[in-house]
Amino acid sequence: MHGTHGGGDGPVTVHDVAVAAGVSRQTVSNVVNAPERVSPATRQRVQAVIDELGYQPNRAARALRAHASRLIGYRIRPNRPDALAAILDRFLHAFAEAARDLDHHLLLFAAAEADEVAACDRLLRSGAVDGFVLTDLDYRDRRPAAMAALDAPFASFGRTGDEFVWVDVDNAAGTERATEHLVAAGHRRIGYVGVPAGDRIGDDRESGWRTAMRRHGLDEGFARHAADSIEAGAQAGGELLDTADPPTAIVAATDVFAVGVLRAAGQRGLRVGPDLAVCGFDDTPTADVLGLTSVRQPVEEVARAMMAVLAPRLPGAPADLPRPPATRLFVPELVVRGSTG
Repeated sequence: MHGTHGGGDGPVTVHDVAVAAGVSRQTVSNVVNAPERVSPATRQRVQAVIDELGYQPNRAARALRAHASRLIGYRIRPNRPDALAAILDRFLHAFAEAARDLDHHLLLFAAAEADEVAACDRLLRSGAVDGFVLTDLDYRDRRPAAMAALDAPFASFGRTGDEFVWVDVDNAAGTERATEHLVAAGHRRIGYVGVPAGDRIGDDRESGWRTAMRRHGLDEGFARHAADSIEAGAQAGGELLDTADPPTAIVAATDVFAVGVLRAAGQRGLRVGPDLAVCGFDDTPTADVLGLTSVRQPVEEVARAMMAVLAPRLPGAPADLPRPPATRLFVPELVVRGSTG
């Protein structure tokens, strides 16, 4: 929500009012939209600050609050014991903040993968939610078409057919950039550790590595595939390091794999950086702690873009709410640390 200063330098926000009045943003929202929920004394104090600052709620945001639930459904995934602060955790927090800015909130629900669409149908029919977010999109994913058949508003974190709404990260560009960084540092034998073929994200990341390797005429034989775990990463990295002419650098498809490669290097007495350069993907907090070069996905921008494309499609959205392009692809950045020397 936004308004205008009475002669100030910029728009007055709900946050400004909340700070000045010494209350929460939700209390300010209640004073504006549901005053009966606020005590008379608090309501009077907040209203006085609203009048003083010249705050005026954004008309489009207020219209969005006409929804029955103002909730967006999000299916939570099972915990993985070896996950390193998975990228979807960052996305979940970022999307919750982006939704909150339009006075929406997330409704987290658990469901087996095969039952996700049925669970969404029940939530939609009951009026519990206004729309949904889909993640972990893969080849021939049936969920977008099934959700469209339910007439359910949704946006996907991951590419689908262009007839649907999606926002994604260019995974191939990320590993290509990482490989180019290693080539620029003088490496010519550059390995790759990733998941087996058939996973959309995994295939994209491997293709980025291969694109850069081919550009420089380098040997693509240093590739190993395994399940995404630290143990599997250590085994795959060890296989590469035990070859007769081992790679001097390794690009890992995830930070989980990269940590495994670091373990394999340590077991062989190699110094990460001087003896072996290692690059991960996802830039988890663990990467920062370990000094691991990693590809960072701009999930905060992805989350804001997803909410922006989803909001106009929610029931009751105002006709003048901005309608950005229904599809958008973000390029990740390489965060360079000591592991690549």
